[in-house]
Amino acid sequence: MAQLIEVKVPDIGDFKDVAVIELLVKPGDVVKLEQSLLPVESDKASMEIPSSAAGVVKELRVAVGDKVNEGTVVLMLEAE
Repeated sequence: MAQLIEVKVPDIGDFKDVAVIELLVKPGDVVKLEQSLLPVESDKASMEIPSSAAGVVKELRVAVGDKVNEGTVVLMLEAE
């Protein structure tokens, strides 16, 4: 039976409420460990959020324009 994993925003330093500026994956996409999922941007920097696991994207939990913080669930992944 496949296991669903919550992929969360990792430690991004002192940044709070950073904006999602693009989605690089969609439901059904196969992602690899450490693959970039979405770039986020604060008033000082932009960075890409990597996947903490490999598998198939089942559900996106964020949209372009959403604000995220460390620990925010960005998507649900069906583990390989």
